[in-house]
Amino acid sequence: MEFDPQSLTYNDAGLIPVIAQDAQSREVLMMAWMNAESLARTLESGQVTYWSRSRQEFWVKGATSGHVQELVELRFDCDRDCLLLQVNQTGPACHTGRRSCFYSKVEDGEVRETQEPMTGE
Repeated sequence: MEFDPQSLTYNDAGLIPVIAQDAQSREVLMMAWMNAESLARTLESGQVTYWSRSRQEFWVKGATSGHVQELVELRFDCDRDCLLLQVNQTGPACHTGRRSCFYSKVEDGEVRETQEPMTGE
């Protein structure tokens, strides 16, 4: 059966949440949004393309930073309303320079950072 991006369930703004995960380590790198067109572009090019809600434009991950995400595998959940992308990540995924956007945790009621910004990337 051929995959159709329109077969997914998008929110009222035409967007679907996307989790990017490192294909080798399985570390969760970031969460972003896609629409049907950004998903089609990702599948066509192999370079992950998101939809920027703040800029209202397509966002090819790494186009300006060089920290690209190459698509390895696309999965969707049972409700077809959330995507999981397994990617090969070059450099940090987070705009703060960290490997993952999920570098803060709550421990004993306090916020703790689990990663420092990457250097030399």
